[in-house]
This record gives sequence, C-alpha cells and structure tokens, in this order.
Amino acid sequence: MTQQQTQGTAPQVSDAASESTLRQAQGTDGSSPRTKGGVAASARRPLVLLIGGIALVVVLAILPLLAIDIPGVLPGPTYTPGTLQLLAYAMLIAALALSYRMMFGLAGLLSFGHALFFAAGAYGLGMALEYFAPAEWPSELIFLGAIVVTLVFGILLAATVGSLALRVTGISFAMVTLAFAQAGSVLIRRNPGGATGGEEGLSLDITNVPDALVGVLNTRNLYWLALGILVFVYLVVLWVERSRAGHVAEATRENELRVRVIGIRPYRVKFLIFVVASTLAAVAGMGYLLLQSGASPRVATADFTLTILVIVVLGGVGYRWGAVVGGIVYTLLDQRLTALAGSDFIAGLPAVLRVPLSEPLFILGTLFILVVLFLPGGIAGIPQRIRSGRKQHPAESAEVADA
Repeated sequence: MTQQQTQGTAPQVSDAASESTLRQAQGTDGSSPRTKGGVAASARRPLVLLIGGIALVVVLAILPLLAIDIPGVLPGPTYTPGTLQLLAYAMLIAALALSYRMMFGLAGLLSFGHALFFAAGAYGLGMALEYFAPAEWPSELIFLGAIVVTLVFGILLAATVGSLALRVTGISFAMVTLAFAQAGSVLIRRNPGGATGGEEGLSLDITNVPDALVGVLNTRNLYWLALGILVFVYLVVLWVERSRAGHVAEATRENELRVRVIGIRPYRVKFLIFVVASTLAAVAGMGYLLLQSGASPRVATADFTLTILVIVVLGGVGYRWGAVVGGIVYTLLDQRLTALAGSDFIAGLPAVLRVPLSEPLFILGTLFILVVLFLPGGIAGIPQRIRSGRKQHPAESAEVADA
C-alpha cells in the first residue's frame, strides 16, 4: 500500500491524494483497470520485496559470525564486541526512528516528546527489575514480569499524554508534547527517592537478567535482540499502515475536514497511531537499557527527540525503510566522526579546516542541510530520483513509498 508525503505540494495534489486515500480507507478504490503487464508487475513486486527483506534480515543475523572489516566505518571486524554493540545501538535507534516516522510521516503528528516514551521503556524496565522482584519468584519470571510491567506502564503513559495532547493540533500539539517531555526530563534528573539515579543515570541491576544478556562475551546475543526489536517494530508499523486505520490516518494528514465530512472521527485514529508509536518507542527503550547496561538522562530530553526527527528527515519521511537507513547512517556517522575528530590526521590540518572538522555536530548539521536542499526525498529517495532522472516529489509517484 502506498504512502504519499505531500507537504509543500499544490492543493490539487493534496486533494487528489486525500481522495484516493479516503477511497482506500472505505474499501472502494475507484482506480481504472490496469493492463495485464502492469497487474503482473504489481503482483510480483510485493513478493520481490518480501524475499529481499528476508534475505537482508538473514544477512544481518549471520553478521556476528563473519569477519567483515570496513575501515573508517566500523571500529573492527563484525564479530568483535565493539562493532556488534555499535551496530546493535544503530538498529535500536533505527527502530525508534521508525516508530516516530509512523507518527510524523503517516499521521502528520509533529511530536517533540517522543523521547519521553523511549526513556519510559529504559527507566521503567530498570526500576521494575530493581523493585519488582518477589523473593519467591525465579529470576526468569521476574525478568518477564518486569518487561510486562514496563510495557503496561508505557501504554498507560502514551494513552494519558495522547488523550490530552490530541485535543489540540499543529504547533499546539507539538508544544504540549514538549511540555510532557520536559516534565519527564526534570523528574528523572531530580531523582525522586533515588529511583532514577539523577544526573548519573540508572544502572542496570543484572540480578534477575538472564546470563545470556549480560557481559561483553554475550554482546552477540544483545545484537540479535536489537535486530529482533527492529524487525518487530517494522512489522507492526507495516501492519498498522496497511490497515484501515492507517489509511484513515493518512487521509487525515492530507485533509482532515474531508474525513470529518464522511463521518469518521480522526481523533480516535490519531490516538491509536500515537499510542502504538509511543509503545514501540518504549520497546526500543527496553532494548537500549539491556544493551547499554543503564540509561542516562539525555534519552528523556527534547534534544533527543529532535535528533530522531533529523534522522527521519535524513532517511526520507516518505519511506518506511528510510527511517531505518537514516538511523543506521546517522549513528555510524555520529560515532565515527567523533573518533575522526580526535585523530592525528585532523590535528595536522590547517586551522581553517581543523576547527570545523573537529566538531562532529557541525559536519552532521551540514550533511542534514545538504540532504534537505538537494535530496528532498532523503537518502531512501535516491534510487527513485535515479530512475526518474529528475527531481520528483514523493506525491507524484504511486509506487514510491511502498518499499
């Protein structure tokens, strides 16, 4: 099912897109019959994408068993703990970006508080493992119970924030989510009852954590856990976007008035998208806690949400896999540029080059500006631009966002 990101297009394009999406939401697509060749190609495309996706997951799954070394990109061969941890962290950030992309790209909800739910997953699991530990329960049951408690907490928090924030729209919605995020960040830093660790962050209590997920020697298992979370988040996002609720959310993004006119209540659909996306962020947060053996207050700040927004735009808002590509590329650049900034090569450059190149954020910011100016579709839109041979807006293609 296609998705069309039509920000900044002409009203005629927006109206046509919303009308088409409304037809899909109602189950009555009025498109004209296609030729046999077009139907055959359209029928083959999902199968090709499915096979390609499964092959990619298999390659990523066996990566820890291989000795692939990419100098300048990875800190070492792919079987080493340092490289596996970096890749696992990149996949968790990609999963978080994918959940935010569903909220922003599908429903058009610009939230500045998405990091709050990521922090809820990380801090919630850490506190649950520390305080939710009945002595008579086996450690495996305590671990699973802590995950369930954290998941329920994440859902309740998302429902509470969403029910209040969605009473307003546009910039007012963004400001309400920002207020909740700031409140959560302040609460974590103030360390009520010594529960969050304050500025020092929260350390993971490994007493009831399975041995397979603890220690440097088990980084491979944590890598597979991060890969599993990314695949799970992608499948949930795919299911939601292809559901009737996803079509209604897309139509609401394009033209909310039309959705109201035909008798559909956009609030319920936007609320569902908000809760699902926020819960997926909490799931990624739980994986982050296990991977990093702790959580820092930074993951609850609005700055972290802005980073996720940059990642989504960098990868391509109109593409599901764009958020994944953006998350992995941004994380690798962030980590490797930091190492490059302190290298002897940069230190030996003239001051006019050394000063900007020694600031990773300057390089990332410049890259972001260049992508926005010259690649409106993000990194994921490059293949479409190459095929079309011209600058093309995602709304102009009916097939562009189905990858």
